[in-house]
Parts: sequence; C-alpha cells; structure tokens
Amino acid sequence: MEYNTTRNHLVMREYGRHIQKMIEYLLTLEEPEKRQRNAQAVIELMGFLNPHLKNVEDFRHKLWDHLFLISDFKLQVASPYPIPTRETLRAKPKPLKYPKRYPKFSHLGKNLELVINKALNEENPDKRNGFANAVAYYMKLAYNNWHKETVHDDAIQSELTSITGGQLEFTNTPYVKSFRPNDNRDRDRSGYGGDYRNKRNQKFQQRNSNNNNRNNDRNNKFKKKRF
Repeated sequence: MEYNTTRNHLVMREYGRHIQKMIEYLLTLEEPEKRQRNAQAVIELMGFLNPHLKNVEDFRHKLWDHLFLISDFKLQVASPYPIPTRETLRAKPKPLKYPKRYPKFSHLGKNLELVINKALNEENPDKRNGFANAVAYYMKLAYNNWHKETVHDDAIQSELTSITGGQLEFTNTPYVKSFRPNDNRDRDRSGYGGDYRNKRNQKFQQRNSNNNNRNNDRNNKFKKKRF
C-alpha cells in the first residue's frame, strides 16, 4: 500500500497526482520526439481536466507554464510559448500605486470636480447649461443624503458660484425629495402624503364592517334554528 506520506510533494493540487506522475515519466524519456509527443498529450489532458481554464485568456499558455512548473523546470521540450524560468514564474508583481487625488472640494468628491472642469471648457451653451443642471442636481442630492433634508436652490447656486467663480448657473430647479427613515411606511408609488393612509384605513374599516355583518347573520340563523 502506498500512502501520501511516502510520496513526493504534490506541486499543483488542481491537476492531481496522476498528472504529476505523467510529467515525472516525461523526464525519464530519452527520445526527444517521443518526449515531445507525450508532452502534447499531457497538455491536452490537463486542459480536459480543468475546463474552467478555457474561460481564461491564453489558457494554453498557462497550461504550458504549469507543465514546466510541475516538472521543476527540468523538462526539455519545445513549447509554442516562451519557456518560463523559476525566477520569472514566481516573481512577485510590483505593488500598484494608490491613486492620490486631492479634490478641492472634499465634500463633493473628485469626480464632480472633473465634471465641473469639463463644463467650464464646454463652448456649446446648451451642453454647458446641461452640465450646470447635472452638477446642481448632484450637489442637492449629496446634501440630502447627508442631512436628510432639502436645501434651498439659492444655497446650491451660491456654492456653485463660489466653486466656479460665477461661470456656471443652473436654470432647471433640481428637485430632490427629502424623507425621514420613518416616512418609508407611508410611502407608495404615487409619492408621499396622507392619501395612502386614508385608503388603507378605509379598506380596514370596510373589512371590519363586512366581518361584523357576517357574524350577525350567522347568529340570527342560529337563533331561528334553535327556537
């Protein structure tokens, strides 16, 4: 009986012990043509056992890299791709630089600053006005999300004027609904108000009235049968 404790280390578990034994067998072949032919068969089998790799870009390139990795880079066969080495395959990627962006208006974010700069560089008056309306709407929406209450358009225009130096003015009033968390229970598709509560109360009263009428009819029938 052969136990795993007596076997060598399994390099890549996703391919299993049999694939590793096949690659070890390739190392024992002395004829280059036979070794190359068997290496191609092992590559096909590795792709068949791992069909999810087909969704990966250049999956066959990865299969050949894994073949050399499992053989400890000792297999001498011709590869359609550059043959990797231990240093290149196991090299750590360079750390990604974190984007350092310092917005002038931190409460509005960097993206809105980019939109404002694009609006200031726009020469078409219609598009410029559209940019101004979109910026004003976002500013009012951001204020509503943080404070849970509406803000007057004059305050939005005043801040937009200070940001852009008076170069942008919005014409359409940016309408943003404000609501408190407890108002969700009174919300329906048509909006907010007491109409939904009134309709609900009327349905509830009508249902109670129907139940009372049915109970009275049932009691009257029972009395007639009894007497």
